[in-house]
Amino acid sequence: MKVLLVHAHPEARSLNGSLKNFMLERLAQSGHEVQVSDLYAMQWKATLAADDFSHLEPGAAFDPITDSLRAFEAGTQREEVAAEQAKLLWADTVIFQFPLWWYTMPAILKGWIDRVYAYGFAYGVGEHSDTHWGDRFGQGVMAGKRAMLVVTAGGWASHYSARGINGPMDDLLFPIHHGVLYYPGFEVLPPFVVYRTDKVDAAAYARTTDDLGRRLDTLWTTEPIAFRPQNFGDYEIPALTLRDDIAPGEAGFAVHAAPASRNSR
Repeated sequence: MKVLLVHAHPEARSLNGSLKNFMLERLAQSGHEVQVSDLYAMQWKATLAADDFSHLEPGAAFDPITDSLRAFEAGTQREEVAAEQAKLLWADTVIFQFPLWWYTMPAILKGWIDRVYAYGFAYGVGEHSDTHWGDRFGQGVMAGKRAMLVVTAGGWASHYSARGINGPMDDLLFPIHHGVLYYPGFEVLPPFVVYRTDKVDAAAYARTTDDLGRRLDTLWTTEPIAFRPQNFGDYEIPALTLRDDIAPGEAGFAVHAAPASRNSR
């Protein structure tokens, strides 16, 4: 299997840095081909801005969508952006590893998404009609590929439980799982989350790597989160709301995954 690891932590000697090295070693020992995008080590430019687009004339208005599409179609994207897109197309599975900062991914990783997910590449593809609202949410250029988050959090697991003060971890990660990953077609695996990072001693680290190793060994057999596909009958088009007979009376993030998936996470 070809695995891309997108790593977003500024300190190589951190817990995240150690887990990155563990994953690379485990994947290599299992015979997988691995590429790494270590965003801080790469000094990744996080801002999507006019200077990404060589076709823009000085003083011209910058439109992130249309200029992104124009550069993608013309092959004039910045070299580092095209290189990351090539890695995504190469990979069978993509692992995104990051600490949970202010309830989401670090800005450098969000900036990677903003720039690499160009219009025409990760979104804005496929037929748009009264019966098919683009190739997304289960379709798209990443269809057939898998993705998994490896996330660290300083709080206790109970802080991220159904009644925890931070909100359920599944809800916090929903915009990434459903929006960033499922939208362009990835099969999204349940996340691997490490809690109480400041309390990870040698024994806890050994338990963590044992558990993480088992997840890595089953990347291709783990059942993905059963998000409902957009274009195959669950949603009314073009309203893009669930049919009335699906999860009647329910609302919120959880209704966009089948019940068996909700119970298995």
